[in-house]
Amino acid sequence: MGRSWWTRRTRTRAPAPPPADGTAPRAEEAHEDREAAAARKHLEELWGSDVADWQQWLARSPEGVDLLLWWHRQRALTALVGPDAYRERLALLLSRAAPRDVAAMGLGCSRRVDRRCRTPEVCGQDPVPPPPGGPAPHRSGPVPGACSRFIDCYTAHEVRVHFSEGDRHSAVLLLRGGPDEARMWVDGVPVGEGLWLDNGGWWQDDRFYVIRVGGPEDHPHQGLGDIGDWLYRIVSLLVYDAEQAVAHVLVPGPSEEWTDPVLEIRDGVGRVYATEEAREAGTADREFPLDGPVPDPAGAPAPDPGPAAG
Repeated sequence: MGRSWWTRRTRTRAPAPPPADGTAPRAEEAHEDREAAAARKHLEELWGSDVADWQQWLARSPEGVDLLLWWHRQRALTALVGPDAYRERLALLLSRAAPRDVAAMGLGCSRRVDRRCRTPEVCGQDPVPPPPGGPAPHRSGPVPGACSRFIDCYTAHEVRVHFSEGDRHSAVLLLRGGPDEARMWVDGVPVGEGLWLDNGGWWQDDRFYVIRVGGPEDHPHQGLGDIGDWLYRIVSLLVYDAEQAVAHVLVPGPSEEWTDPVLEIRDGVGRVYATEEAREAGTADREFPLDGPVPDPAGAPAPDPGPAAG
């Protein structure tokens, strides 16, 4: 005789087959997964997913959280301390920041200037050490350690942050709409105050930050530059030695037509060429010792803030 209906419905079920990898699910793991998902959801509600992606880095960064708070609460803090104090503090925090701090705050990078980092799982990792005896390359992502250059395309501050090789030094620019309002800090030190700054410079030899600045107004070849230039046609050159904290300001004389000056450094001597073509031809307009005073050419005017093209 067959079993009754009640007996058939209440018999003990056979255990579920184990997963294909031979492990069995654990209630503790499931509980931990739910807690992690809830914590992530709460973090995203507070900060958004873009900031939440940088949580592991920000939790151990010495400066990242301070910079993030100052940047994200810009409107309230500007009302509290005033625009000048806000900008000064912003520049100080940026000068102390690591590349991953700047990436976490949401600036565009050398890979994509128009949007924030999309690969924090890569860029949030520690940078790869350079090969023995070799220089640390400038980074362009996605790359561990994040990029070496960052650009703010959307706020009135127009932030630029440029790290030297190996992140030993950093230059911070707040362009603020024009060369007459632009300001610059290198390793937290104000540089080029009173000069009209170009909209960016470059690191040379991991020691010198080079940027074009306004040339003399009374230069015989002075005039409007090309469309898009921030400065007039004839420019001066600012070379900041980050190791010695010394700024060299080189001003073209009446016979020196510096439209696109290039710096070359060799054997402790800086050489200024009027253009890249002049450098290729080996015709330097100026030579100066990097560890001594910069001689002015005969008849050269004193440094001048210079006019702007815009």
